[in-house]
Amino acid sequence: MLLWTTRARALTLALFGVVVVVVFVAPIATVVAAALAGSWTGPLPSNLGPKNVSAALSEENLASLTVSLQTAFIAGALALFVGTWAALAAREAPVWLRKTTDAVFHLPIAVPSVAIGLGLLIAFNAEPLLLGGTKWIVILAHTVLVLAFAFSSVSAALDRLDPAYRQAAESLGAGPTRVLLRITLPLLLPALGAAAGLAIALSMGELGATIMVYPATWKTLPVTIFGLTDRGQVFLAAADTTLLMAVTLVALLVVGRIRRR
Repeated sequence: MLLWTTRARALTLALFGVVVVVVFVAPIATVVAAALAGSWTGPLPSNLGPKNVSAALSEENLASLTVSLQTAFIAGALALFVGTWAALAAREAPVWLRKTTDAVFHLPIAVPSVAIGLGLLIAFNAEPLLLGGTKWIVILAHTVLVLAFAFSSVSAALDRLDPAYRQAAESLGAGPTRVLLRITLPLLLPALGAAAGLAIALSMGELGATIMVYPATWKTLPVTIFGLTDRGQVFLAAADTTLLMAVTLVALLVVGRIRRR
């Protein structure tokens, strides 16, 4: 809007295109190329083939992918439920309590995920809440990390919600539960769908907290990728990363389709 000449607009679009290619397209293309490479000693990969992709589809890697999907969907559902409940409750609370709730739910974003993982490992490694060594501590870590985004999405949607709908329903005799189920939540469905998609995407790629708490029987795909990279198996790690990106994209498309319906 602030560019008045065709040349200025063209230069701005070209600069934007370069930034997108360098920051987003090039790294992803490099990972995909490495997934197909047999070797990479020059500027371009060589001996291209599906060998690494076939290895990425092995039983162990598919098990890790299944763990990632289960963790992402369970943690996303929990975060969506708790975040929605907290956002609805905070909306009716006094201003000071609303601000406190907002700060508490955004706290996991302000600290490193490794700190979250370590804190959960210490807090839930003894009775009566012994979660260490089980899959539930991984799911809990992911839930805590994505909870802030679910809370933020629903809170922002509530701020944009026209109160006239609720007031009209209340004037017609609808109780709080009926207003919530028939008015508020249906109007929040787009925000709930977006929050669910974001939570799943973030959970699928989470590593920092996971590597602190995961048991050997519940290893997510990012942990497997980290282990492969640490052992120098870069091409196989790239193939697993490509698989992770593809499955995450499919999961987001499924969530988006459900949201539209």
